Amino acid sequence: MANDDGGDIGAGARPNSRGLSRRLTRYGDDRFAQFLRDAFLQATGLTPDAFDRPVVGIASTGSDFNPCHATAPALIESIRRGVTMAGGIAFTFPTISIHESFAYPSSLLLRNLLAMDTEEMLRALPLDAVVMVGGCDKTLPAQIMGAISADVPALVAPVGPMLAGWDRGERLGACTDCRRLWAGHRAGDIDAEQLTRAQGRLMPTHGTCMVMGTASTMACLAETLGFVLPGGSSIPAVHSERLRFGEDTGRRAVAMATRGGPTARSLMTAGSLGNAIRVLQTLGGSTNALIHLAAIAGRAGLTLDLDEVDRIGRTTPVLVDLKPIGSGFMEDFHHAGGLPALMRRLRSSLDFNVLTADGRTLGEVVEDWPDWTDDRVIRTLERPVAPGEALAVLRGSLAPNGAVLKLAAASGSLLQHEAPALVFEGLDDLTARIDDPALLVTAEHILVLRGAGPIGAGMPEAGSIPIPAKLARAGVKDMVRISDARMSGTAYGTVILHVAPEAAAGGPLAFVRDGDRIRLDTAGRRLDLLVPEDELARRRAAFKAPTSPARGYARLHAEHVLQADRGCDFDFLVSD
Repeated sequence: MANDDGGDIGAGARPNSRGLSRRLTRYGDDRFAQFLRDAFLQATGLTPDAFDRPVVGIASTGSDFNPCHATAPALIESIRRGVTMAGGIAFTFPTISIHESFAYPSSLLLRNLLAMDTEEMLRALPLDAVVMVGGCDKTLPAQIMGAISADVPALVAPVGPMLAGWDRGERLGACTDCRRLWAGHRAGDIDAEQLTRAQGRLMPTHGTCMVMGTASTMACLAETLGFVLPGGSSIPAVHSERLRFGEDTGRRAVAMATRGGPTARSLMTAGSLGNAIRVLQTLGGSTNALIHLAAIAGRAGLTLDLDEVDRIGRTTPVLVDLKPIGSGFMEDFHHAGGLPALMRRLRSSLDFNVLTADGRTLGEVVEDWPDWTDDRVIRTLERPVAPGEALAVLRGSLAPNGAVLKLAAASGSLLQHEAPALVFEGLDDLTARIDDPALLVTAEHILVLRGAGPIGAGMPEAGSIPIPAKLARAGVKDMVRISDARMSGTAYGTVILHVAPEAAAGGPLAFVRDGDRIRLDTAGRRLDLLVPEDELARRRAAFKAPTSPARGYARLHAEHVLQADRGCDFDFLVSD
């Protein structure tokens, strides 16, 4: 009898082996390996009657350092209940946890580590299917990346978004309003007492950010790709419906374990990737999603075409009225009908033949979904939040491999702009000088931050450079800002991100000097450095790449991370 790795389990092994009889530890004696494993299972209190049931692993990213995942234990218990009710047996196991505000120096730096952790556990553990529980920003894409590479039957159970907060009759949402309030405080419009009161009301429940930031965007895209049961991306974290969703997810995982599929890689097709791009644009979703989609696609041997992203954006209206582009929150989106209702609006432009882990095609899911939709939140095609171009891709002499702008959240007056550059050499320089009263800056300047890309600094969410304090106090709300960093999906403004190649890789951003003129031509999708080629050649010849970190994961990251246009995955993890 053979195990799933091609090895002989040996005489005496249980017949029809799966789950707890698979992937036996290699002692050179498989019968002993099975005997020893069974002894440890009995030590947990299990009887042998449980040993031949379908095994569903539950990968948990819960952590005390991850406040967004505080509801994970209850969600995991509901998943376990569903697994048991369906005749399976559930085993919960931990992976590392990443929270945007609790990871130094950048959460993206650790995304690939979580993906590797997830993949290796899925390869090592005796499980027939997995449910992956995550939420805050990088956890969901990392888990999907790992599941695709391990190619096991996989479902995603997002922890869900928070409910909106209230202050003085105003609804507040993290972290779009975190940024708005902080900007108001820096400008002198909001005093410390007002800020402190609002701070305690920005996040009134557990869960992920309740606007269309990266966490909500990636949950919706995970559902679009078929990894989340229908409607599951938008259920608030603290609603009982989230627990019923968990139970249903556990039940479905047992069915997938029994049938051996669909596997994660089979869900990630050219059709499902195209659907994800279309949904991202109509959500007005996070710019970070392009990095994650590129990495997820790469694990399945696909390529995210940034020019195709731009083309789709030009013809796809923003239909969801959520901050930061609109005015609502994830609970409104859920009550309005959720993602299947939104996809019903796009039926003529989505591939409804793709398979979902639900077991049905996307078309069948949408067809079976309740037909009521709140048009105030999920707009009709005739009355969009924005006519299109939520996310735009720029190219030019400053960004040969592309840069990204959340066009629908930018200032119209700055979309065609030519001005001198003011350059910040990394995050320490930015922190030291941005609020210096002596800073020689005007509202016309283009602020440039470099050395903050995937190699240079792990690509933190520093791209939404603060408006210099003296300009903010004078009433300036927006400026053109350019960097090789990211920004939060909850942020807004005329912020050009993910410039590739980055400065640390010798990209043109490394050669910008104070006073150089830069031209932003959004209509033409151009971003150009207006410096003669002979001068650029002189600067290029003087460039010195930064030294890699001395040891550990930071060194691995610096030496193997790909650029933003390829998803910042490691070169040795991308599928051929």
